[in-house]
Amino acid sequence: MTLKADLFFSFRSPYSYLAVGRYRAMAEEYDLDITLRTVLPIAIRDPDILFTGNPAAPRYIVMDSMRSAAFLGMPIAWPRPDPVVQNLMTREIAEEQPHIHRICRLGQTATRRGKGLAFAAEVAPLIWSGEVVGWNEGDHLAGAASRAGLEFAELETEAENDAEALDAEIAANQEALEKAGHWGVPTLIFEGEPFFGQDRVDMAKWRMKQKGLTKR
Repeated sequence: MTLKADLFFSFRSPYSYLAVGRYRAMAEEYDLDITLRTVLPIAIRDPDILFTGNPAAPRYIVMDSMRSAAFLGMPIAWPRPDPVVQNLMTREIAEEQPHIHRICRLGQTATRRGKGLAFAAEVAPLIWSGEVVGWNEGDHLAGAASRAGLEFAELETEAENDAEALDAEIAANQEALEKAGHWGVPTLIFEGEPFFGQDRVDMAKWRMKQKGLTKR
């Protein structure tokens, strides 16, 4: 029996980048269907949290994500451009956000086609590996879509023409995450149980094996 889970994911989260490829590999190896559920980063959906939280938090996240990537043997660097236009010194969020809404809508269009996980696993390294400058330009996203088995022009047209409905779906994803008992990403929800963080991938697999997870 195919097991099903939801992966709540942000394109601006370094931890989401560190987890999504491993979840994709798990879904390919095991009889498992993981639905990617894109959410907006906290900087967009609730920027006040960035200003009221401990000022050491951003520094720790950067340090720890770099350390985690080294532990996993994965390249990482701060995105160029950042998916969220933000002054990292003052934490001020720009009013105009040309990148994050576009990439989130593209992610949701991929989910509509049952290929959200593959799309995110291809796009996340473009944003976070440090190997690409201008991930939002040229044919980078088109190549990622193709590798995920998708037609990029079709995704982009839908993302532009159906933006309002896609934004509503993305907002519903956030509500579903909070209803399941968490607020952060990456979080895998399996049978109502949340597994938060890139360091919970193996624990999520352990739980699913208890519930009958088998190899394909």
